[in-house]
Amino acid sequence: MTTLLTSPVSGTAPEPPPAPIDAEGFKSLFRGHPSGVAVITAHGPDGPVALTASSVASISVDPPLLIFSVSALSSASASIVAADSVVVHLLDAGDLELAELAATSGADRFADRERWTRLDTGEPLYHGVRAWTRAAIVNRLEAGGSTVIVAHALEGSIARDADHEAGPLVHHNRTWHRLDEGSAI
Repeated sequence: MTTLLTSPVSGTAPEPPPAPIDAEGFKSLFRGHPSGVAVITAHGPDGPVALTASSVASISVDPPLLIFSVSALSSASASIVAADSVVVHLLDAGDLELAELAATSGADRFADRERWTRLDTGEPLYHGVRAWTRAAIVNRLEAGGSTVIVAHALEGSIARDADHEAGPLVHHNRTWHRLDEGSAI
């Protein structure tokens, strides 16, 4: 007996049947799910490290907690996972060059000394980003080939409001996008 798939919405095509998800299928699933973009920095045993992340999210306001994941494939992974604190740089489209720099394998992310400084607590901080927070790492969870990190936001600064003309920077379907007034629905 064959089961006919029908859509709950009249007049639309039926949904494909569910299938097991392998690694490529999982990547495809999330390519259609846009994410905000951040750069995470820390001071490692060999100097400052940075990586671009699209997994940053707030999880609590009181206390102010955020979460992000770090792939074991990243050259910055070991230093960030071992750090006591990090700086999370929340980017807008005006910060695209920094997002690209921190995402480029093999790039010297700290070659331009005019672009960054150290906080009094030692973490590297890039100048001119939309917003940043210094956060103490409070928990780590190994998850597949990544480490999920929970961090407590301790201090920070907002240079440009969220509605600044540069527009939010998002990563969607393996490319960068700027949200603007035309994208509002």
